[in-house]
Amino acid sequence: MMTAGILAKESDVPLYTVRHYTRIGLLRPSRHPRNGYKVYQHSDATKLRFIKSAKALGFTLTEIAHILDEAKHGNSPCPLVREIIVYHIEENKRKIQELKLLQRKMEKSLNDWSNMEDSMPNGESVCHLIESVAEIEK
Repeated sequence: MMTAGILAKESDVPLYTVRHYTRIGLLRPSRHPRNGYKVYQHSDATKLRFIKSAKALGFTLTEIAHILDEAKHGNSPCPLVREIIVYHIEENKRKIQELKLLQRKMEKSLNDWSNMEDSMPNGESVCHLIESVAEIEK
């Protein structure tokens, strides 16, 4: 048995991470019979390493909880893991495309602005550079 501090140190995570995972139910310590302190088992260190690995792959804590629940109920979580990672890959591809589009838009705006003079706000305009982009998009 070990305390949250020892578990954090052995797992190379901050103590607040152990406490947070305990609060949201990913880790479920027992209580020490004599002092009532939360105590963790070595299996919690294994689970914490699993959580770190899953997070490094982009899994959310909600998804990790679902995966752990599948395993707890004696089901292979592997089909679920594949399904989730496929979703994340597709979502990342979509986000990358959006970022590429935004990058091109930003670069074009900067290029267009190189020929425009600076101006002062006048009650009708705050920054004509940004406002010129809105005009172009109409």
